[in-house]
Amino acid sequence: MSETAAATGGAHHSLTRGAATIAYHHTPATRPGHGGALPGIVFLGGFMSDMTGGKATALEAWAVGQGLAFTRFDYQGHGASSGRFADGTIGLWADDALAVLDGVTRGPQILVGSSMGGWMMLLTALRRPDRVAGLVGIAPAPDFTEDLMWDVFDADTRRTITEEGVWLRPSEYGPEPQPITRALIEEGRNHLLLRGPIPFAGPVHLLHGQRDPDVPWRVSLSLAAALTGDAVRVTLIKDGDHRLSRPQDLDLLCRTVGALVQQVSGVDVTTPV
Repeated sequence: MSETAAATGGAHHSLTRGAATIAYHHTPATRPGHGGALPGIVFLGGFMSDMTGGKATALEAWAVGQGLAFTRFDYQGHGASSGRFADGTIGLWADDALAVLDGVTRGPQILVGSSMGGWMMLLTALRRPDRVAGLVGIAPAPDFTEDLMWDVFDADTRRTITEEGVWLRPSEYGPEPQPITRALIEEGRNHLLLRGPIPFAGPVHLLHGQRDPDVPWRVSLSLAAALTGDAVRVTLIKDGDHRLSRPQDLDLLCRTVGALVQQVSGVDVTTPV
C-alpha cells in the first residue's frame, strides 16, 4: 500500500490488485469501550462517480464524528484509481469492492451503496456474508446494464454497441459522455440478481427518490421483494431525485446509517464522541 495526496485534500492510500491500484481513504474507529461490537462503514459509489462525491464525504464526516470506522474508494477507471473507465465491467468493479473489504477493513461492516454501488454492495455481501452486518442502498441499481440499458436501448444503439463495441452516451451529470461497451453489457449478465431470490438475511434499508429519472423507484421495491431476509425497509422520498444529495437527503442518509449501526450493535451512536 502507498499513500499519495488526494485530489480534494487529505491523503488517500492505494491498494495493489494485480497490476491495478485501487485508491481508497480509510479512517479508523475512535469510539472507545465497545471492542469489535461496532461495525465500520464502507461507501460504494456509482457509475462514473468517485469517492470525493457529496454523499461519500458527508457520510464520512458524520461517521468520524461518531467515532466509527469509515472507508471510501474508487473502482478501477474511476477517480484516483488506475485504469480506463471503458475497460471496466461489473465483475471487475465488484472484485475491486471485495479487495477493499478484505484488504482495508476489519470486523463487521455496513455497506452503503449508491446507484451502481447498490449492485456492488449486494454482490459483496453475497460473497462475504460473515463480514457484512447490514446494507443501505441509495437509489440502488442492481442489473442496470440489462434492465435500464440494454432492454431500453433502441435498435440503432444496440447495433452500435454490438458491431463497434462501444456507444458514447451523453451524460446529464458532466461534460464527458459515458462509454457503454459491449463488454459491460455482456459481462454484466454474469451478475444479474433480480431474476431470483437474493439470499441475504441481514438488515437492509433502501432510500429512493420518486422523481429519480435514472433508476425507477420501483427497482427498490423489486429488490426488497427479492431479498430473503425480513428486516428490509424502503423509504421513498417523494420529491427526491437520483442523487439524493440535498441537505435533507444527506441528513436522512446519516440517520438511516446510524439507526442500522444501533440495530446491529445495540450501541446508540446518535451522540458524537
